Amino acid sequence: KNLISMIDKITEIFFFTDEFCKEFYKVMEGHQLPEETAKKKRNKPCKLSDSEVITIMIAFHLSSYRNLKHFYLNYVQKFLKSEFPTTVSYNRFVELQQKALFPMVIFLKMMRLGSCTGISFVDSTPIRVCHNKRIFNHKVFDGIATRGKSTMGYFFGFKLHIVVSDTGEILDFVITPGNVDDRTPLKDGNFLKNIFGKLFADKGYIGQELFKQLFIDGIQLITGLKRNMKNSLMSMSDKILLRKRSIIETINDVLKNICQVEHSRHRSFSNFLSNLISGLIAYSFLPKKPRSAEWEYLQGDHSIS
Repeated sequence: KNLISMIDKITEIFFFTDEFCKEFYKVMEGHQLPEETAKKKRNKPCKLSDSEVITIMIAFHLSSYRNLKHFYLNYVQKFLKSEFPTTVSYNRFVELQQKALFPMVIFLKMMRLGSCTGISFVDSTPIRVCHNKRIFNHKVFDGIATRGKSTMGYFFGFKLHIVVSDTGEILDFVITPGNVDDRTPLKDGNFLKNIFGKLFADKGYIGQELFKQLFIDGIQLITGLKRNMKNSLMSMSDKILLRKRSIIETINDVLKNICQVEHSRHRSFSNFLSNLISGLIAYSFLPKKPRSAEWEYLQGDHSIS
């Protein structure tokens, strides 16, 4: 039964990814250099298409496997022969991940992000690439990853900044080094270009200049108050919604523990990005996402208290 449900989910994922890749490469063909100026390359087709590689990556994050190699060798090549009849070796599959990274990012940005409802939540979560005891011996992300600090202590890696709606959909994301301040991505207009209405955040986003900048762009930043700050007037609805900010904490937990966007087995930066992007896409395919109780009530589920 689990195998049948997984095959149905893989069929659904492949339909969306394949349709996107067809349109994507049609657009890309019109922007390629002419043959006389472009460097000659082999046009021999790969045994696995980009849509198949992306499908396998997404399916891995939706499975119970915790290791991509085990998933590919022990599940895809054994039980999914009819879905993927021309598989390649695992080392070749790792190389194909890098080739499929760019269309996978565009697929996430254009097809799998949600729409803003006027109530949004923003937060960052650390993406550790190694244990703190191995920071000085770590070489894969040397010069790329940095040391940062979160509420759970110091870490070595990156930060994943996400904006989510009250329906549990990811609206946008950005990846930064671990030592970047949480407020820095909000100052970039591209990160919040599709966000409007009220944006709820924790105390780490407090800043008068940031509040003014976002307010001019049509976004009202609402945060909690620190102990040494003067109290300000806030509507009861905003106080209640501020308490619902835990929805984004739940989404971060789902991304790490179910979609597996964080692990310490990366061997290159491109594979790190492939794992992270495919994990975010896998989250969009989850049948049930964390939602606010108010949204469930408005949809007709009056069983909540």
